[in-house]
Amino acid sequence: MVADVEGARRWANWGFERQQPGWIGRLGNIALLLAAAGALVGALFASDIISGAKAQAVTSTVIALAVISGFAAFAARAMHTALAGRVDILSQALDASADAQVIIAPDGRIAYANTAFYDLFPQFPEAPLERVAAALSDPDSQADFERLCSRAAAGTRAISALPLRNSRGVAAGWFNVSVNPIAGRPGYSFWNFQDITARHEMEAVIHDERNKLVDFLDNAPIGFYSVDGNGRFLFVNQTLAQWLGSTPAEIIASGARLHDFLATPPADETAGFDPFEGSGEGEQRGEVALRSRDGHILEAWVGQSIVGAGPELRTRSVVRDLTPEREWQAALRLSRERFQRFFANAPVGIALIDREGRLEEANRALGELFGAPPPDVIGQPLIGFVNDDDRREIMAKLAAAADGAAPPGRVDVRLKSNRDKTCVVFLSRLGGSDSSDGSLMLHFIDVTDQKNLEIQFAQSQKMQAVGQLAGGVAHDFNNLLTAMIGFCDLLLMRFRPGDPSFADIMQIKQNANRAANLVRQLLAFSRQQTLQPRIIDITDVLVELSHLLRRLIGENIELKVVHGRDLGLAKVDQGQLEQVIINLAVNARDAMQGGGTLTIRTANINQASAMRRGHEIMPAGNYVLIEVSDTGIGIAKEHLPRIFEPFFSTKEVGSGTGLGLSTVYGIVKQTGGFIFVDSAPGRGANFQIYLPRHQLTDAAAINTRAGDMTEVLPPKDLTGVGTVMLVEDEDPVRIFGARALRN
Repeated sequence: MVADVEGARRWANWGFERQQPGWIGRLGNIALLLAAAGALVGALFASDIISGAKAQAVTSTVIALAVISGFAAFAARAMHTALAGRVDILSQALDASADAQVIIAPDGRIAYANTAFYDLFPQFPEAPLERVAAALSDPDSQADFERLCSRAAAGTRAISALPLRNSRGVAAGWFNVSVNPIAGRPGYSFWNFQDITARHEMEAVIHDERNKLVDFLDNAPIGFYSVDGNGRFLFVNQTLAQWLGSTPAEIIASGARLHDFLATPPADETAGFDPFEGSGEGEQRGEVALRSRDGHILEAWVGQSIVGAGPELRTRSVVRDLTPEREWQAALRLSRERFQRFFANAPVGIALIDREGRLEEANRALGELFGAPPPDVIGQPLIGFVNDDDRREIMAKLAAAADGAAPPGRVDVRLKSNRDKTCVVFLSRLGGSDSSDGSLMLHFIDVTDQKNLEIQFAQSQKMQAVGQLAGGVAHDFNNLLTAMIGFCDLLLMRFRPGDPSFADIMQIKQNANRAANLVRQLLAFSRQQTLQPRIIDITDVLVELSHLLRRLIGENIELKVVHGRDLGLAKVDQGQLEQVIINLAVNARDAMQGGGTLTIRTANINQASAMRRGHEIMPAGNYVLIEVSDTGIGIAKEHLPRIFEPFFSTKEVGSGTGLGLSTVYGIVKQTGGFIFVDSAPGRGANFQIYLPRHQLTDAAAINTRAGDMTEVLPPKDLTGVGTVMLVEDEDPVRIFGARALRN
């Protein structure tokens, strides 16, 4: 019974009811039979009342009507039964549909709704559709729902996807709502609600992914495009369009071709899709110059694949802006050039060596230290350029640094190519502390001058100490000798030359004078003697001294004096300068026992830059050179560093005092000059004395010449009476001075 009532309710507004097989059907059949029976009774009753032919005619008519009524009743029953069966089939078909379906009558009420509709909206009232629209549709989709209602009222088809809520306000999902007019039933409309929630969610995901993909393609840092066989753009992303000074829509809408944006279009215009003038098949890649709308040239790399042929041909192309790459390539090239300049022109030697100790890179400074150009030293073992005595130490340092057993450090080495070169080598691992390839970077710093200065400073300190000692001793001895010589003179005044004591006193005085000469040499070495420098001509001094030198060196030694042209003047103590030359001549004579040649040469020297000789550096300037050389036995190399030390002598014991060359050194240094020696065994010795050249102004030169021509007048008579005060801290000298003055 419930199904029957529900079915009747569904079809209530459709214009007919579905026939039921129960008591309602049976009641209809009885009514038809009663009508037929009434017709027969009426016919019989009429036959009794009406007589004759009329009665017979009436009876026949009534009977005929009764028969016709019976047949009509049976026909109506059959038709009703057939129609009810068709309605049942239609209802079952609609109920079997997963879509919610409803038929709306012209007054807006529901004429029919299937099971899915009532399952979706169980509380749906039987009210006009406009009244339930708000309950069915989402507020944001109200306009779409009202449009569907308007189309239904107009008898036209419509469809729309709507998010719907049921009558309880709960979201039911997304539905494709379609409305169709029913033919032959004006005002009736068929509504279908197809659940597309899953499809809508999938479409939303696809749409989101598609948007992401489009955003990625449009805003990727590279360009994408596709053109047809004529080169017309089918697709271009936002990035490439911006590079070309346009927009994707504008490029595609204008029918622009690829060759329109090439700075140098290919000669073959037929292959409009090909920017390279290539074969036009398969894959292509290369560099092209693109010209934007504003004329800007863009260097780009293009790679594309060609698919299809003929009218279906199209490209899938990628464009990469080469500007950043060109910029960093230029920056890298500039950086490399700067590094190469820094590396090549660095003032210190730089080398890269591998684990085996072979040179991989070397700069110019290192080549100068090694005595060979950099290409010649690359590939050579580093150890081959190091002095044999220092190889063991640097090999140990290199091995420890390469293996990481010890932190990078420094080592002092002497170079094999030039034994006078001493370098400090700083070691560092090329790849940092975690490098495992064993490569090392070495920095060679030439510390030869520094080492020489250290040696010179130590030598100077030693010479200063010896000079102070010698000066102090010489000063004390000088006082004693002055008193001894003075008292000898007083004694000699009392004796005649023929007196035996006179010879003894003279012997004492001569030995005292010899001792005084030694004291003066010590004072000269210690630079404590009093000098009286004046401007002299070295040539004149040598001319006057040459006669004495010839007698001094003997007949078996030849003396050669080579005077320099236009020799400059020097400001020195002439007596001390003569002492220097005599000492050097005596030293040369002793070195040439079998005879030889003593050469004294002078010259002007214009030293443009500082010069290092031995452990001493002579600054740039103008000098007068006095060179004294001999052809004697020479000086051993190990003795050269000590040749100017006091009391050092290479002669036999008792043959010299060891003060000759030290006196020369002291006088030259006190004068402000420099002295150097070159010698080798069997090749003689060569002493060079550099004295600062003195420049005279024109007025000073005139005054000097005038002073030389001035006649020296004899002193006037200075006799008279007065008091002489004698001050002396040494008692013997003061006593002698007082007695000498009194006598």
